[in-house]
Amino acid sequence: MKLHDLGEFGFIDRIAAAIAEKTTVKIGIGDDAAAVEPAPGHLTLMTSDMLIEGVHFDLNLSDPLTLGRKSLAVNLSDLAAMGAKPRYYLLSLAIPQRLDLEFLDKFISGMMQRADQFGVTLIGGDTCSSKGGLAISVTAIGEQLPQLVVRRSGARPGDLIFVTGTIGDSALGLELLRQGEKIGPLISRHLDPEPRLSAGIALAEAGLATAMIDISDGLLADLGHILEKSAVGAKMDLKGLPLSDQYRKEITKFSEDCFSLALGGGEDYELVFTAPVLLKDRVFSCMEACGVNVSMIGEITAENRLAITAADGSVYHPRRQGYNHFA
Repeated sequence: MKLHDLGEFGFIDRIAAAIAEKTTVKIGIGDDAAAVEPAPGHLTLMTSDMLIEGVHFDLNLSDPLTLGRKSLAVNLSDLAAMGAKPRYYLLSLAIPQRLDLEFLDKFISGMMQRADQFGVTLIGGDTCSSKGGLAISVTAIGEQLPQLVVRRSGARPGDLIFVTGTIGDSALGLELLRQGEKIGPLISRHLDPEPRLSAGIALAEAGLATAMIDISDGLLADLGHILEKSAVGAKMDLKGLPLSDQYRKEITKFSEDCFSLALGGGEDYELVFTAPVLLKDRVFSCMEACGVNVSMIGEITAENRLAITAADGSVYHPRRQGYNHFA
């Protein structure tokens, strides 16, 4: 069966048939709008991301299953950065005629895998044809108590800066893909990132993070958003930067500077956050309970600038600041 045989509404029915019912969804797929029931006293948080073929992904380098998983993961990562519990999502697709039903079934299957992993329900969206490439738009909806929501604007001088996991892996994975490599841990980090939801929620509910953001455009760019919104500066020591063993091994093929891609590459979907120095031990304990590694990489300062110290104690001048669509 081809997509044109199903038609738009047949394709939507095909997706809807794969969704389990949820009691908090009062009106789901099939009406002009969805209706959900939030938990009493909670804020509803919403975030939207687009992934455009030729800009965010290359179908010659990625498969439909992991593309589906990643398309939802990048949205859930935004909710993680605010400490929100994910509940629902909306999916809109602009589909070129060259994509067959098998591709779309695998894409939806991958997205459903990620949704099932985090208990998130698809409640609506839109589909249309595309005369260009595939366009994917996801809106994720989450909830949290108002007093627990973590924003970018709460960092204060003296706070410590932390980052989960390792950074630079995704950007280096993309370079390896472009060189013709197909498998490996760095490539998996790029094609199939996992949002740090348990870590983000735990930090919020324990009252540990004063500011937080996910790393999508690069550590320097995203930490810069915290500094700007909080009207503070920071000092960072590259000795504390968490780089994986695989990254350290492979980066030498591309650059003599092992830090440049890690600082400016992006798409790691780790969390960078700040916390008071007195809560340092609690941060490490909290992340250990989540099964997530965390590293302290610097400190918030009152000066309106970011100062970076290299491993030898000299001043480090970054070659790249992170991804900017319109730069």
